[in-house]
Amino acid sequence: MLYVDIFVAFFRSGLLGYGGGPSAIPLVHKEVVERYKWHTDEEFTDILALANTLPGPIATKMAGYIGYRLAGFNGLMIATLATVLPTVIAMILLLGAVANLKDMPRVSGAIAAVGPVVGVMLIVMTYDMLKKDWKTQGILITLLLIAANLVVLQWLNIHPGIVIGVLILYALLKRDKEAGEGKARETA
Repeated sequence: MLYVDIFVAFFRSGLLGYGGGPSAIPLVHKEVVERYKWHTDEEFTDILALANTLPGPIATKMAGYIGYRLAGFNGLMIATLATVLPTVIAMILLLGAVANLKDMPRVSGAIAAVGPVVGVMLIVMTYDMLKKDWKTQGILITLLLIAANLVVLQWLNIHPGIVIGVLILYALLKRDKEAGEGKARETA
């Protein structure tokens, strides 16, 4: 039954994630965290951060990793296939039709209407993540991190993967340091 659930969750995300990886992220979150409760918000955020540091489409990276964590290699294959299958089917069946009909006002209007929907989904997900950060790090630290990331990403034009990689490294070093301090206190 787990294989079927993995397939359904990622097929649904792939099917409804029109617009690429960023639009699929909130859908994957809905399936993995809210519907099936395979991961917590914190775990999902870590998976998203890790997936952003690697090259390639984010939805397939997340699907592969989550599928592997749930059911090993078979889970990886099922989740990845389920994620890309809707796109393959859509490309075969619809891309030709859209190319022929894209100049029709209704079709071009429908295509243009998808952008704001994806934007709202990303805003909602960002707000949910900010609420979690406010609780764990406090508002001041969260606002400082937002400002620092804005400067680094927008004005210094540093690739997001590098920023995420540095933050992951910092978190790992901080965790190791805290673990070492905890052991030192236990022995004292």
